[in-house]
Amino acid sequence: MGSQFSELGFQIIAISPDQPSKLHETIEKQNIRFTLLSDSSMTASKAFGIAYRVDEATLKALAEHGIDLQAASGQAHHLLPVPAVFVVPSNGIIQFEYINPDYSVRAHPELLSVAARLAAK
Repeated sequence: MGSQFSELGFQIIAISPDQPSKLHETIEKQNIRFTLLSDSSMTASKAFGIAYRVDEATLKALAEHGIDLQAASGQAHHLLPVPAVFVVPSNGIIQFEYINPDYSVRAHPELLSVAARLAAK
């Protein structure tokens, strides 16, 4: 799918709440083949309007699964981004966005392909 976007002049860039020193672990663990940037301060996520504060019950549940948000981000803000996809052509104006608070529901690749083709026109 990445080559389809490249042909249209787009790059795939992901933003992670992990601190920069943790990105390599994430890239290896998830077998990521695109650019991954750190937003451990959640500055970009706040700017996009997708940052949310994790409640104590969720923090506890994450800890039970071995996930320590503070260790991952290096910050004590307990913020995460809502999963989101933005299609932004070279003019810098968002042409398409897909935001779903349910992290298990992802945008279908064909939907993203159509959005990219339309944004590239």
